[in-house]
Amino acid sequence: MSARSVLYALALIVGSSYVTYTIVSSYPENNTPKKKKNVADLIGNTPMVRIASLSEHTGCEIYAKLEMANPGGSAKDRVALSVIRHFERIGELVPGRGDVLFEGTSGSTGISFAMLCNALGYTAHICLPDDTSNEKLQLLESYGAEIEKVKPASIVDPNQYVNAARKGALQLKNDKTTASNGVFADQFENDNNWRAHYAATGPEIWEQMSHDIDYFVTGSGTGGTIAGCSRFFRTVSNKIRVVLADPQGSGMYNRVKYGVMYDSVEKEGTRRRHQVDTIIEGIGLNRVTHNFLQGEHCIDDAVRVTDEQAVRMARFLSSNDGLFVGSSSSINAVAAVKIAKTAKKGSKIVIIACDSGTRHLSKFWKHALDVNRNITLEEVLH
Repeated sequence: MSARSVLYALALIVGSSYVTYTIVSSYPENNTPKKKKNVADLIGNTPMVRIASLSEHTGCEIYAKLEMANPGGSAKDRVALSVIRHFERIGELVPGRGDVLFEGTSGSTGISFAMLCNALGYTAHICLPDDTSNEKLQLLESYGAEIEKVKPASIVDPNQYVNAARKGALQLKNDKTTASNGVFADQFENDNNWRAHYAATGPEIWEQMSHDIDYFVTGSGTGGTIAGCSRFFRTVSNKIRVVLADPQGSGMYNRVKYGVMYDSVEKEGTRRRHQVDTIIEGIGLNRVTHNFLQGEHCIDDAVRVTDEQAVRMARFLSSNDGLFVGSSSSINAVAAVKIAKTAKKGSKIVIIACDSGTRHLSKFWKHALDVNRNITLEEVLH
């Protein structure tokens, strides 16, 4: 090879290396995820995505905070981690001691606790209604959680699933034959619930939206997400309107709109389920929780959504945006569109996409699959 050829080859190598270095070094540092110590460190900093179909149809900019991207698949990961860290700080949970965390839940919280207990050295004991969807039961079993099924009942019943979890934790705590301790997570009343969203979820949304939000929309199960986020938003802006999205049969809509916790479909003998007359899981309640009370003064309005609207919206989002969402996420999307109808054009609306449709295949999505995939947004709201 001639000297000229050697020089030319070296120039190509150096030039190529320089171009590669220039491209790589131009990437924003925070675009490359850092390595994590364990699954708990993956929680939070979830993506924000514009929902193109809803935005283009309404003239508003509608975004979804993808809490389904948490490692446990839902926003409840944040709450579960916050609760566990609190018990660790006060010495009630010690890894490797055989400690058991008890929780009563009909939603995704149990899955989040099961995942984190495995990762952090505890056992999760989950009490739940025996009509919980098969997908959630299978996930809990796959995580190795101890599952205790109970008959659906009112919160005043000592055998109701939340009360069953409280009783189980107390029994283990008082058992002098073992060093293991039992703690009751108590997500509905635990102050660490709303604080997790005040400290992280709200600030993440604020930064992702470049400090420009007009409406924030989410439902209320325990009340932690709407309370924590709304309280944070009040510290940074006076223009953000917080709107509760509520399923049929829940009393939270009337609580926000009229200050009462009653809905006509809750009359004796008319309920389909033990608590709220809806196929929606995860949100909707007929009692006021501690967590909800912490942010109630920051909630500006409420929107009622029917089961049929939620089912149709889920199909619409899947067909038009590739977003495969669960029932509570779909409720939030319907509420956002209803808000957009009267909002100023160009308004920025953020919803919480709580979890994916994979946890709702046998119940909610069984109905959604019957909906024509070419359904229009007008038909969704009908």
